[in-house]
Amino acid sequence: MKKLILYIVYFFSFVPIYAIEQDSLQWSLLTCQPGQEIYQLFGHTALRCQNFTKKMDVVFNYGMFSFNAPNFVIRFVEGKTDYELGVEKFCDFVSQYKFRGTGIYYQTLNLTQSESARLWNGLIENYKPENRTYRYNYFYNNCTTRARDMFEACIDGNVVYQKREEVKSFRSIIHEFTKDSKWDEFGIDLLLGQDADKPIDMRLQMFAPFYLLSYMRDAQIVTSVATRNLVLSEGYLEPFTNKSLPSGFVFSPLICTIILLIITIIIVAIEWKRKKIIWIWDLFFFSLQGIAGGIIFFLMFFSSHPTVNSNWLFVLLNPIPLMYLPWMMYKDIKKKKDRYHYINIVYLIIFMILMSFVPQTFNASVILLACSLLVTSIGHLIVYRIYK
Repeated sequence: MKKLILYIVYFFSFVPIYAIEQDSLQWSLLTCQPGQEIYQLFGHTALRCQNFTKKMDVVFNYGMFSFNAPNFVIRFVEGKTDYELGVEKFCDFVSQYKFRGTGIYYQTLNLTQSESARLWNGLIENYKPENRTYRYNYFYNNCTTRARDMFEACIDGNVVYQKREEVKSFRSIIHEFTKDSKWDEFGIDLLLGQDADKPIDMRLQMFAPFYLLSYMRDAQIVTSVATRNLVLSEGYLEPFTNKSLPSGFVFSPLICTIILLIITIIIVAIEWKRKKIIWIWDLFFFSLQGIAGGIIFFLMFFSSHPTVNSNWLFVLLNPIPLMYLPWMMYKDIKKKKDRYHYINIVYLIIFMILMSFVPQTFNASVILLACSLLVTSIGHLIVYRIYK
């Protein structure tokens, strides 16, 4: 079936544009309901083309990628993920969303036949093997922004979107779609820096499929002679479900960090009673801090992902504890005082004070994590008082 679609697409790519203009083409923007996987949380966008003359109904999808691509995980972390434009039968596209139980919303574009023909030819040019792959960027160059840019480029005149007063940032929009997936939200919050909290204009807001859908509803095509609505009609191709997303781990990050703080206090109490540092706890906790810091360090200095290079959380989570850990373990086991914890107490207090002043929104769990680290170092000072 895919070979048949490719044959049809390539056949029409060689048909002169005047022949395409004689066809009856209708384009729709498809916005798909969010799914359960992290890459599905924000929904999806694609372009549907119905050629009533040739009885063809296909979807152009800029969201094609493969987890099996060489070095996919490494390239993703580096911000060097490549996506592709794919073409598939409309019925096949819809069946995927039916299978996972999520809906599809359509907005029919109010294009002239000459504009529709230009959009077709533009997408066919994009679909050529040498053009179909592009460097994906979540905020600036994704399946939604690509679809928008393609239909805007074919229009005679300008698309004018209605401005809104509400201030939005990349992080605030992300939180709207991760509110039911707290672990995904926590992970994303750890990685995004202060640039994700800066106000963004309406065009940047359209990185999110449902924001593009919303802005299109009252958008207009303005030419020198006339004005018309961008959207001719809209509605549900497949109804949206009220199916709630799985919460993942039974406890949220906030609950887990509260439990972590309680465990830390209990361990400090045991250390005080036994007059001995529990070095296994230090090994676990400071390794965790250092590994998380190593990831943030790599993203800040070696990744091309947007907004990750301005992360104030690097003050709390950095690779220093991991590098110092062998000396910490040696002093724990030998019952020697370690100046690291004196410095760490001052350092953590300063960080918690700075959290209120830096232009970055921190996940609520971060303050509890910092408190656990602080209590751990204070526990060392309590035991040190017992040492000779």
